[in-house]
Amino acid sequence: MIDTKTSSAPSSVAALRQPAGLKVIFFTEMWERFSYYGMRALLVLYLVNSLGYARNDALTLYGIYTGLVYLTPLVGGYLADRYLGMRRAAVIGAVVMMLGHFAMAFEPLLHVAMGLLIVGNGFFKPNTSAMVGELYETDDPRRSGGYTIFYMGVNLGAFLSPLVAGTLGERLGWHWGFGSAGIGMVIGLFVLLSGQRLLGRAGLKEGQDAVSMKDLPKILIWTASCIAFVYAAMAGWKMFSALVADWPLLLKLAVGALLAGLALRLPGLLSGRKAEPLSHAERGRVAGIGIVVFFVIFFWMGFEQAGGTLNLFADTQTDRHAFGFEIPASWFQSINPLVIVLLAPVFSIIWTRLDQSRFAISDTAKQAFGMIVLGLGFVVMAAAQSRAELAGTVGPQWLVIVYVLHTIGELMLSPVGLAMVSRMAPARLAGLLMGVWLFSSAVANYLAGVLEGLLAGSGMPLFGFLIASSIGAGFVLLLLTPRLERLMSRSS
Repeated sequence: MIDTKTSSAPSSVAALRQPAGLKVIFFTEMWERFSYYGMRALLVLYLVNSLGYARNDALTLYGIYTGLVYLTPLVGGYLADRYLGMRRAAVIGAVVMMLGHFAMAFEPLLHVAMGLLIVGNGFFKPNTSAMVGELYETDDPRRSGGYTIFYMGVNLGAFLSPLVAGTLGERLGWHWGFGSAGIGMVIGLFVLLSGQRLLGRAGLKEGQDAVSMKDLPKILIWTASCIAFVYAAMAGWKMFSALVADWPLLLKLAVGALLAGLALRLPGLLSGRKAEPLSHAERGRVAGIGIVVFFVIFFWMGFEQAGGTLNLFADTQTDRHAFGFEIPASWFQSINPLVIVLLAPVFSIIWTRLDQSRFAISDTAKQAFGMIVLGLGFVVMAAAQSRAELAGTVGPQWLVIVYVLHTIGELMLSPVGLAMVSRMAPARLAGLLMGVWLFSSAVANYLAGVLEGLLAGSGMPLFGFLIASSIGAGFVLLLLTPRLERLMSRSS
């Protein structure tokens, strides 16, 4: 006879246990983020200190690279949905990125390597994230906790990579740092392939089996196609750059927005289906999301100075000596993910309690406050810059304070904004509007790279401009919040 009291306990525990496949995606994503953030921490330092790039040229290339990284997942996600399946797309992306990281170790292949990383990220990034959701039934209460664990894997990789790849790159040689990022991608690919049994059907289209050796020819063909595309894109980019060399920045951005808009509409155009007209309420939500996304550009334009100007400040204007040891400049890139891991649960509790009280703050207001906090970080950064110009260098505590403030701003804006878009977007436009959110990050990343060069002849200091743009955008969004809330909550 079975004792029902004792047998019910294990079943309760089992009901709360996460799917076994989550740990496969956790470690796959952790190692991929290790490789990405390791390369990101070294890129500008490598361009300036090893290849002799002018500061503005290095920052511009950084901005182009990080901007395109946010665009290619739109195409990779579409190809996975239509043709490949998420799991095979992720494997192809991992292979292409692995080649890109190893190519970074060879100076003549710099632009090819960056192209491979951009294209590979497009195949990999959206599909591993989506595969997490396929581990659960639609109404599974463990889904939210699963994504939280997944997010921790992202930040664990981002925390470790500057400490490992950054140290190797700055101390032993740049190729060692980039090579370690490539090894991280190899490990991530191995984890994904070897753990497929635990993934079940997650990431597979109907009729597909797990990725095996019989898929090798298809993977090689797609990989070769990606390499060919990178070379073709480089030739096209060279021609386009020559064509628009004298165009003002706003016109360039307008053309880029037009092309991105066409890319976002491409799946619908190819399907041949006529979209149903939006209701009055849906138009209001779409308009509200669009307005908020515009303001978010100002946040990420400032936040993404981390891999550019703040990285260079750590390298040349920060006294990094402590206890007889010189702290590698890239190590400061680990502060952001560390603070996220420490404070994300705290903010989750704060928002939950506030939302259940009479002091509830709207999502739009939370994001506005995040922009203001980001601006306060640049107030500290402007003071550090002034002191460094007088004394030559400043202590590392200045950058630590800046990164902590910026991370607090991120926690107030990024997860709240993603949740807002997913909740407010009409169901048939959810993917498109999430793509628009990603496109705003692409624009912001590009602006983050070119901003210092744009301001060079204006007399406006970079950090002073970022104080004004961040805090100013935050206050304007705060003033617009009541109208935006009415716009997005109207029912007819």
